[in-house]
Amino acid sequence: QVQLQESGPGLVKPSQTLSLTCTVSGGSITTNYYYWSWIRQSPGKGLEWIGYISYSGSTYYSPSLKSRTSISRDTSKNQFTLQLTSVTPEDTAVYYCAGDHRFYYCSGYVCYVERSDFGSWGQGTQVTVSP
Repeated sequence: QVQLQESGPGLVKPSQTLSLTCTVSGGSITTNYYYWSWIRQSPGKGLEWIGYISYSGSTYYSPSLKSRTSISRDTSKNQFTLQLTSVTPEDTAVYYCAGDHRFYYCSGYVCYVERSDFGSWGQGTQVTVSP
């Protein structure tokens, strides 16, 4: 069974870049037709999908966050990484990494998902944006 674990700083200053890493065990991030996503949940809001990196290394981002988001991977470490630039306090949230064999497509500008949309989840990590 695939397991995911997020890691990174819990506090980021405004205007800086948020960087988180997801370490995957029990499976390879290059497994065919698997998609590795970043998702966040701000207080009082639903699960907002940020973007994914696929088994082949291609990426796809939420339209609302595309200009500030980059997802990359290190196949030698079986990890993928989120970078979110120019953060503001509105980016304060619990950040999750997740994986699934199903292709996810966002039909709107802001992309909300359900837990059932992804088969494997990390436990989540709190990131606070504050001076």
